[in-house]
Amino acid sequence: EYVSSAQDQQFLVRASYLEIYNEEIRDLLSKDPKNSLELKENIDSGVYVKDLTSFVVKNVAEIDHVMQAGKKNRSVGATLMNATSSRSHSIFTIVVECGESDDRGDHIRVGKLNLVDLAGSERQSKTGATGDRLKEATKINLSLTALGNVITALVDAKSSHIPYRDSKLTRLLQNSLGGNAKTVMCANCGPADYNYDETLSTLRYANRAKNIKNKPKINEDPKDAMLREYQEQIKALKEQLEATQRGVMFDETGKEVMVHNAKREIVEKIVEREVIKEVKVHVGISDKEMEEIKRKAQEEKQLLMKQAQEDMKALIDQQSHTAKERAELQ
Repeated sequence: EYVSSAQDQQFLVRASYLEIYNEEIRDLLSKDPKNSLELKENIDSGVYVKDLTSFVVKNVAEIDHVMQAGKKNRSVGATLMNATSSRSHSIFTIVVECGESDDRGDHIRVGKLNLVDLAGSERQSKTGATGDRLKEATKINLSLTALGNVITALVDAKSSHIPYRDSKLTRLLQNSLGGNAKTVMCANCGPADYNYDETLSTLRYANRAKNIKNKPKINEDPKDAMLREYQEQIKALKEQLEATQRGVMFDETGKEVMVHNAKREIVEKIVEREVIKEVKVHVGISDKEMEEIKRKAQEEKQLLMKQAQEDMKALIDQQSHTAKERAELQ
């Protein structure tokens, strides 16, 4: 609804569907869904699957159609606990690209939604898995353990290494877990007391994922981000320049300082001290004491004037420095 009603914006939405079966990546939307694909990585797009099929979709119905088509190619098998048990992890990905134009030119933002279906961990004593089913269960448990280790490392502030490379599942979900993303985990638990141990371990597993703290930001073109940052700096410098013309300066903390007030305070201090000295002179003291007072007053006056000059020079230097920064930015 938002895409269809948006004005001055263009959207491109793509969907893809893959599964990780026995640590092999398979394209569920391919004509040959049993074919194994390679996992690649580059600086621009990060971790990706080479030759993965993606379809352009225009509405929710088309997204559901793509999902159902891929679901038919999922690897499933019968165990003692489930007649159609998932024998692989699957990732359904929706990529949304948004393009818009303004006075600065064209801008593109990209968002990605990964819907991950994790196969449940299995106990051979309960599932009765043998042969291929046992091999599949072993791979599933190993990848879930690797995912748990990554989550633990992300939660632990003292951890210096995140073991993303321990499995293909964690490599594909690297950005979703510890990158520029928000992560939500839904745990599937059964009420039967027969599954109490599995339910408890599942809840503990999900609780660890709950503690992951990321600070996602909008994915935009680096040039656009840099240009926006420069414009914000120029705007701030213009505000400082206008404030300076009004007699206001900004200190290192960003707090406003009135230039005229600073001069007035210095003059008031000088006058105040002079008045105090004049009062003391008329109280009735000797000529020698009066000369001494005048000498000290003159010294203090010169000291205050010198301090005032230094303060004014510092303010002028700060103003010149601000103007210089603005000129360099332009």
